[in-house]
Formats: sequence, C-alpha cells, structure tokens
Amino acid sequence: MERTEKLWDLCRGSLKKERAKITARVIVWVWISLFGASWTFSPQIVQADVEWRIIKDLDLKAKPLDIAPSTDGKWLFILTPGEILIFSIPEGTISDRIPVDKDFDRIAPLPRPDLLSLASSTKNALQVIRFETIYKFDLTGLPFKGPQEASVTVAVFDDYQ
Repeated sequence: MERTEKLWDLCRGSLKKERAKITARVIVWVWISLFGASWTFSPQIVQADVEWRIIKDLDLKAKPLDIAPSTDGKWLFILTPGEILIFSIPEGTISDRIPVDKDFDRIAPLPRPDLLSLASSTKNALQVIRFETIYKFDLTGLPFKGPQEASVTVAVFDDYQ
C-alpha cells in the first residue's frame, strides 16, 4: 500500500509540474500576442523624405496682405493694398484685378465660389464682394441678326457638337 501511495504521490507531483509548465507557456504566448498586437496597431515612427518643386513664381509688384482660395479651386485671391489680384489656377496667370479700399487687410472665401469677404481692422469694416466671370467671344466673321454695334449679343450655339 505504501508503494502505491508513493507512486500516486509521484504521479500527482508530475501532474502539478506539467500544469505549471502549461500555465507558463500560456502566459508567455499571451504576452507575445499582446506585444505583437500593440506593435501592429500602434503608430510607427517612419522617416521619409519629401519631394517638392516650385510650379509657379509670381512677381506681384505689391505687398501681399492676405490670400484666399475659391471654394471650387479655380481661383486664388491675393489681397494687396488697394486691389485684389485674381489668379486663375488652370491658366496659371493673374486674370483680373478688383479695386478695393486700401484699408482692407484680410480676405476670406465664403461658401459660394462667387463670394468673398474683406475685413479692415483699422476701420472696423467688413465687405462682401460678389463677382461674375464674363466670357468674351470673338464673333468676327460669324452670321448675326440686328445691328453689329448692339450693346447686347445673344449667341446661339445650335451647331455645337
């Protein structure tokens, strides 16, 4: 009987050791998994170079006070003392100028692409400017009805393809 008990105690001791080994392995795997997950989902520090080039260099001939892009991305409005320069982004040139009071020193686009706001910190004033694009057509040599010097021309594009 003593022998059986010794054998039984020996088996119980081996089982405890095996359980301890399995528990240690599980703990190690849990720690490795947590470390791997934190490494995977945490932001990595990556160093990268930036490639850049100047695509347009403008000589404004006046001090720019403020700039504002249009909401549709077609225009860049440059406020200088006494005027707003309208830079056409597709054409890459200053397409027009709007005269304004020299006291205005801030410009900002409004939600509509045809509206701008101007502010003057010295006069405590605000103006909203609405502008429209006027398209010019060369009508020389084209058929027309009515007097050639008419102040209004209605163009019909009936053969437009």
